[in-house]
Amino acid sequence: MARQDAGMTVTFSNTPGVHAPAPSYQHVAVVTGPGRRLVMSGQVGLKPDGTSAGDGAAQMEQAFANVLAHLAANGMGPGDIVKMTVFLTDPALIPTLRTVRTRVMQGAAPTSTLLVVAGLASPDFKVEVECEAFRAG
Repeated sequence: MARQDAGMTVTFSNTPGVHAPAPSYQHVAVVTGPGRRLVMSGQVGLKPDGTSAGDGAAQMEQAFANVLAHLAANGMGPGDIVKMTVFLTDPALIPTLRTVRTRVMQGAAPTSTLLVVAGLASPDFKVEVECEAFRAG
């Protein structure tokens, strides 16, 4: 699905290899014009078949794998992320987050917000990662 306005196009999509979203949202919006801006819905620890990756650490690995899949499907990588927000339901996961994020980001250090919250969309979800990315062009 795409929408155009004033020389900009917004295209919404869902990446193959990442779980299907609920009917009320899309995983990614890419804004093109004088550059490309990708706005990603929060990614949780669901595997491509829609099942949970497991415990908090496994969910975190899967959530970041989903982020990387969406970036790659849109010709982007970790270095294109300009804003990342991470939601955790357990502050004990913060050291794991730092380790996983450092590895996944490959030296990139975008703006970032970390929130410890009482819950996410499902009581089974332990982590959610949302990102915005930009590539000039």
